Amino acid sequence: MARAFIFPGQGSQAVGMGAALGDAFPAAREVFEEVDEALGQNLSKLMREGPIEELTLTANTQPALMAHSIAAMRVLETEAGADVAGAMFVAGHSLGEYSALCAAGAISLSDTAKLLRIRGEAMQQAVPVGKGAMAALIGVDLESAQKAIDAAPEGGVCEIANDNAPGQVVISGARERVEAVCAGAKEFGAKIAKLLPVSAPFHSSLMQPAADRMAEALGNVSIKAPATTLVANMTAGECLRPDEIRELLVKQVTGRVRWTESVSFMAAQGCDQFVEVGAGKVLCGLVRRIAKGATTLNVGEPGDIDAFVKA
Repeated sequence: MARAFIFPGQGSQAVGMGAALGDAFPAAREVFEEVDEALGQNLSKLMREGPIEELTLTANTQPALMAHSIAAMRVLETEAGADVAGAMFVAGHSLGEYSALCAAGAISLSDTAKLLRIRGEAMQQAVPVGKGAMAALIGVDLESAQKAIDAAPEGGVCEIANDNAPGQVVISGARERVEAVCAGAKEFGAKIAKLLPVSAPFHSSLMQPAADRMAEALGNVSIKAPATTLVANMTAGECLRPDEIRELLVKQVTGRVRWTESVSFMAAQGCDQFVEVGAGKVLCGLVRRIAKGATTLNVGEPGDIDAFVKA
């Protein structure tokens, strides 16, 4: 069995995330304590108790999701004998790419938390609240999604942000243009076109100020070669060199998350088990639509550890 560890992105957060892991396992508690110290904030208390309005602020959501993922990964290592170095690949969806790199030892936990705090703040500040939007187009492929964008009245930037799975494309840009695309998307085969509850137009060229800030932040951080091969969002291909990792993390802020291609690439290389580490089960659902023969597991709660061992 060839395994990939995959790490979720924004949207999987919930009040109570990571609490049961922290209660049950010292390795998880140590992760939460280190992240709290790195940020100078009791983020673990916010994760445990909320309020959800504060947890869903991008600057909190991003390090919180990473902390949950790394806590779960450390528990897998200490309690179930999991070994990232023995996996075929690691990959993450958007901010999950930072979790993947941290899990693989390329970036320290403390630095990863600080980078995601900066990333969250920079992405929120890049576009005034209410001026940007993202929307999911369900039932269309990339070509049809692009046709819907091209057909919409001009009203600012609108670009494909995520290719999540067959029939699930996310667009991002100026709110007026995104809303116009949604209004006309059914003419191009979309079954559903709905705005997403996000606070900024992530993965669009409007995020260039955030990309510039991340270039500066990443330039001040040590990045090592990961213990196993990263499949990068931007290229949907192998990435091991620290200088390339740094470059792609900057480009990822404005670039497309090529998740369908990433999972297809891993499956084509022989990967047949995908383990989603952290909050929720979103990526497991996407993988099942992309790599039909692969098995999926999610590990985010104490009970999931036994299921991983059995699998």
